[in-house]
Amino acid sequence: MIVYIVRHGETDWNRVRRVQGHTDIELNDYGRKLAEETAEGMKEIRLDLCFTSPLKRAKETALIVLGDRQIPVYDEPRIEEISFGRYEGVRIGGEDEDSRAFGRFFSDTAHYEAPADGETVRQLYERTGDFLHELETRKDLEDKSILVSTHGAAMTALLNRIKGNLSVEHFWKDEVPPNCSVTMVRIENGKTEILKEGVIFYKEQVKKWKTV
Repeated sequence: MIVYIVRHGETDWNRVRRVQGHTDIELNDYGRKLAEETAEGMKEIRLDLCFTSPLKRAKETALIVLGDRQIPVYDEPRIEEISFGRYEGVRIGGEDEDSRAFGRFFSDTAHYEAPADGETVRQLYERTGDFLHELETRKDLEDKSILVSTHGAAMTALLNRIKGNLSVEHFWKDEVPPNCSVTMVRIENGKTEILKEGVIFYKEQVKKWKTV
């Protein structure tokens, strides 16, 4: 099995550094352009099915990348972005109380305290790990080529697990995946390994998404 994990394209909230989480923000025009160029770069890749977060930004990215491929597309809540509860909508780096409390998610993840209506990093690890385990154990998918369209933190949780890193403190050790970056994973004979990480198919010089 080969799995292509992609982070969604840019949204207006990405651009102004507002916390999204489960808030259902669609792609902006630039995000669609990144997805279209990613689709062009992946047009010769065989894809048999797709799992996508149900959130608009991930699902639209998946559909753009798939183009005219007539394959099954499954909504998969386990790869939705982490929920930030009441912190959603705050400005990253802002001076208000909620912005400062949320800031620890990036700057001091070990001491980030999820709000009562949000999720912890451990909970994100658990549900994304459950999805990955399903891929690893489904016999009917063994010879498939699969697109997985997800989000920055959810993608990081998946890749950390493959790398053997389930640390909360070092969650962001490898930084935030850029919008529309693609990581290629092989699952074979009970072994899951990253073949290529952070592949960019678009021409734009997109700056790294800073965590502080």
